[in-house]
Amino acid sequence: MLFLVRIIPIYISLMKLTKQGITNIKDAPKRVENATQIFESMGGKIHAFYFTMGEYDKVVIAEAPNDETVMTMLAALGSYGNVRTTTLKAFTKDEFAKILSSLP
Repeated sequence: MLFLVRIIPIYISLMKLTKQGITNIKDAPKRVENATQIFESMGGKIHAFYFTMGEYDKVVIAEAPNDETVMTMLAALGSYGNVRTTTLKAFTKDEFAKILSSLP
């Protein structure tokens, strides 16, 4: 019997508010909800969203069908002018072990 496992890519986005974003901070919850709806309509899913203290103001852990979906969403977020993002593609320990198994 053959089992196919579909691995859905995970992304971690670190976000910093811009001057515009902090000026309009009271609208942040509504902006988050709108961005979540847009991302989900593109096939993505938010696993966790945190407002944070420190170097970054927000942290998002999400999945998406592919890098192109994430890039499209990040470009849209950036164009609104409220946040700047740094996004990391994450690998599970099993995915990482598989990558390492192909080393010569």
